[in-house]
Parts: sequence; C-alpha cells; structure tokens
Amino acid sequence: MLSKIWIWGVWNPGDHLSSVVFPGSLLSSFCGVSGCIVLLRVTSGIKDCCCHGWLGELLDLPCLGGWYMSNIHMNVRTQDDDSLRAEMSCSHAVTPESLTQLCRNLLDQGHYTFKCPALVEGTTRCNKAWSYQEVRRLADLSVEEMQHFEDNMARMAAARHCEFQPCPQCKTNMERKDLSNLCVICIICTADQGGTYQFCWQCQKPWKGSAPRSDRCGNDDCINRDLQLLQTCKSIDLPEVAGVTSCPSIRLCPTCGMKIEHSRQNCKNVICPRCHKEFCFVCLKLTRQCCKTSSPFRICPGGVAPRQTSIPVWQRK
Repeated sequence: MLSKIWIWGVWNPGDHLSSVVFPGSLLSSFCGVSGCIVLLRVTSGIKDCCCHGWLGELLDLPCLGGWYMSNIHMNVRTQDDDSLRAEMSCSHAVTPESLTQLCRNLLDQGHYTFKCPALVEGTTRCNKAWSYQEVRRLADLSVEEMQHFEDNMARMAAARHCEFQPCPQCKTNMERKDLSNLCVICIICTADQGGTYQFCWQCQKPWKGSAPRSDRCGNDDCINRDLQLLQTCKSIDLPEVAGVTSCPSIRLCPTCGMKIEHSRQNCKNVICPRCHKEFCFVCLKLTRQCCKTSSPFRICPGGVAPRQTSIPVWQRK
C-alpha cells in the first residue's frame, strides 16, 4: 500500500525545482499521473500544468501551458497495483504490464528493437535501447508471450537484413547474393542430385533459359506479380492533398521495394513498415527531398509520378 508519493516539477521557465509530499490516503481517490497533478494543482494553487507520463505521453489538463512540466516518482506501490515498477537500464521505471504492452505495440508497428519512449528535459525522448533479455526478465512474459515476441522479432530481423524464400524443391530458406539476378543455385539440392540445381526466384520453378536475368526466366508463366499489380491497380485521389486526383493506389517503397497502399487520409507522405523510410506517395521522393519544394498537403511541382515499372533493389548497409 502506498504511504506517500513525491511529486515535483518546474512550473515556469526559470523556476527552481519544487516538490510536494502527499499522504497515500489522499491519492486513493485519484487515478494515475493526471490525478496526482490535479491533486498538486488543488493543494499548491497552480493553475496551469501538464504532465509527461512515465511512458513519455503528454497528459493534458485544462488551461494547459505548453512549457509546464511535472514528473512523478513511479517506483511505488498503489492500492490498485501491488506490483513494483521495475527500473530499466536507462533508469526510467515501468510496470511489467505496461512494458509488455509497449513492446507489443512496437512489434505491431514493425519495430523489433525496443527503445525507452520517456521524455527527458521536457522535449527529448530517452531513446535508450532495451535488450530483449532485459524486456523478457522485467516484463515477466509468459511462455506464449515469449514465443510471440521471439517469432516476430526473428521474422522482422530476417526481413530487415536479408531477402529470403524457400527453395521450391528442398524447402531450405535461400538468400540471393546478386539481388539483380533471378537465377539461384540451391547448394543442398545440387549436392544431393550430383548436378547443378537452379530455380527462378520469381516464379519458383526450375530455371529455364539463359542466365543471369533480372526480369524473368524462360517459363511462360514467369510474371512478376508485384509489377503486374502496379500496372492494374486503380487510381485514387487524396482528398486532403490539394491537386492530387489521379494517383496509383499502390506504390513500391523507393528504398526497399515493399508494396504500400495509401489510406487516403492525412498528408501525402507515408512511412515504409519494413525499412522505416518516409517518402512521398505522389512523387516517390524521400520526404526530406520532397518537402524542399512542396508541402505535405499540396501536389508536388512535378506532379504525380507515373506507375512504377521496376522494383527498387534494397541496398542494405
């Protein structure tokens, strides 16, 4: 049970750090960080304040002043939460349940590394990396949760650092050395059969025709489905981007070649879930280049880029 809680904050630019100690009984009728701040405002007569929560979220209160900041010492017990908040390697504290949810959300967003989102000095994120071993230990993951985390982390790490797919004959995962050559040699099948076994990376059939080739092999049905989709997908408008009325609904990320579809909401820029590069869906330039000559809610000076006819090769570093 909580006996007392320390709340401290800077209320105006240039003010000295001030702190207030409250009995736990007073806190019991309030909920979380925002409730503590309400209590602090009532007790101290502070009219304007906001709080950066321990996960870095900004908790707004009435009469919010943009520069006001408060922090709460979270390494305590509450009446509703009997578990101690764990101190991470970056020195910020978190409950096991919230740590699990945070890392699960990051996984769902395509991130397989975990970084502390807490704000330091009001505006800058901590961004210290947490190892999976630390997360697994302090989040108190169940066996099922560990399996979910590790399967997804392995899949995303593999997709990040290599492009792989199984050999159509022995089902062994393969990686191409030359990303511009569709002809791949399976060394396992070659050893088993006593002769070179080649297959097409694109159609997944035994290689036919001359090699190397970057477009297709000699099989009649060797078609790049992604390129076919780019040519046949419907055209859309972007209601919130002035001047964009006929844009392909599907684009390939100009960095890694992943298929991406625009939601038709908000601005023209999108973030690739695989390589995490942000680019303009209209002109296909990286956002940092596009924004030099255009705003996020206006058509680019060069207009809508034509439908893509080739797949960008991801040059991983």
